[in-house]
Amino acid sequence: MSTTEILVARGKKLAAGAGALTAAAALGATLSIAAPAQATPGPTTTAKPYGIVTTKMGLSARQYPSTDSSVKGYFRHRAQIGLVCKVRTQSVGGNSVWYLTREERATWVSAKYVTNSGFVKYCKDVQRSRMQPHNNAAKHAVG
Repeated sequence: MSTTEILVARGKKLAAGAGALTAAAALGATLSIAAPAQATPGPTTTAKPYGIVTTKMGLSARQYPSTDSSVKGYFRHRAQIGLVCKVRTQSVGGNSVWYLTREERATWVSAKYVTNSGFVKYCKDVQRSRMQPHNNAAKHAVG
């Protein structure tokens, strides 16, 4: 078999393979159009917001949203804190937002030193049953 005949035979095989590939692609496209993906609609769950402590010195957790309030705990640098809601009260470094934490003991932290994960509702928009019953600080806060 000469070199020319070998090249012609290979060309025919490549052409046949390309034709089969084109047909398979066309069939796949037709099937994807004919049978759309069947995603089952599930309940939309919103992740609970959290915050990360940004100050290197750590952050005091307070009984009420004010620096005059007693310190009830402490969060270390880069600690992840669950957040329930927020209020606007005493300004700390130009930021008047305070977060109610979702921790074992519900406390307040200044938003100045916390980076939150997403949308945090105002406490006035949160159902009272979702806030911890042992903490009445939300009704003392301006929101």
